[in-house]
Amino acid sequence: MLAEKLTNKIISNVNEVIKGKDEKIKYVLATFFSEGHVLLEDVPGTGKTILARAIAKSFNLDFKRVQFTPDLLPNDLIGLYIFDKNKNEFVLKKGPIFTNILLGDEINRATPRTQSALLESLAENQVSIDGITHKLEKHFFVIATQNPIEFEGTFPLPEAQVDRFMIRLSLGYPDPQYEVEMLNSQEKEHPINHIESVSSAEELSEVKKEVNNVLVSDEIKEYIIEIVNRTRNHKDIKVGASPRGSIALMKLSKSVAAIEGRDFVIPDDVKNIAKYVLAHRIILKAEAKIKKVSPYDLISDILEEVRVIR
Repeated sequence: MLAEKLTNKIISNVNEVIKGKDEKIKYVLATFFSEGHVLLEDVPGTGKTILARAIAKSFNLDFKRVQFTPDLLPNDLIGLYIFDKNKNEFVLKKGPIFTNILLGDEINRATPRTQSALLESLAENQVSIDGITHKLEKHFFVIATQNPIEFEGTFPLPEAQVDRFMIRLSLGYPDPQYEVEMLNSQEKEHPINHIESVSSAEELSEVKKEVNNVLVSDEIKEYIIEIVNRTRNHKDIKVGASPRGSIALMKLSKSVAAIEGRDFVIPDDVKNIAKYVLAHRIILKAEAKIKKVSPYDLISDILEEVRVIR
């Protein structure tokens, strides 16, 4: 399938700058193919920005980076109308959100008002400026980052906004052998400067069509619903995943299946990505937080409990 070939091509290209993270790159691409968006939670210096730039260059797509800070205003992100004396009318000055791939760096450093400016774009691929709706680019894709260990001067993302990210990932530190390769590759200059396009917007459109046509049987849908329902009735979970979580799990499973060369979803597609799709959509009870229960571990436990449909 085209999705499989393209993913291997992109991963090979991105490997020039990101070493030993093939699985995480695959899931980022799967999210892109599913018309979703990614939240990357990681300590500084693990390659979040470089990953976004490398993917944009691989597809030859427009890329913009926004550094979120407490003084960033919604108009700084989405744009505003200004009066043009020559035309004697108000014209739109577009913000950086009008791009293909947008990196929102340290999104939790912006105020809730600015964070909320992303909500409409994440859910509907459009923004409203002064009451006028503007469609965003066809291949609009947000990779937002936040530091999970530094909270001073930050504003936690509202649940409504976190829920709009299809997947939450962490790249993590590289293994020692890959870190040696990284040092060798960057000894003289950064390899990101030499990455070239290996695909196009047209090919990306074809892959998205292919993913859309992947078959999800009724049994797989019931399996997904059973997993999500368990999050709503678990003793350690205060608020379970929403129906948007079920939809995200189904859509991302279709992408994973296509990347694996199949035109139908199997239970392993669902199991492999469930924790990345659902862990950020649940709210733990106070007792669970005190016991330092991990949302990822809870989802893994649920997956062990739910009967796999054969």
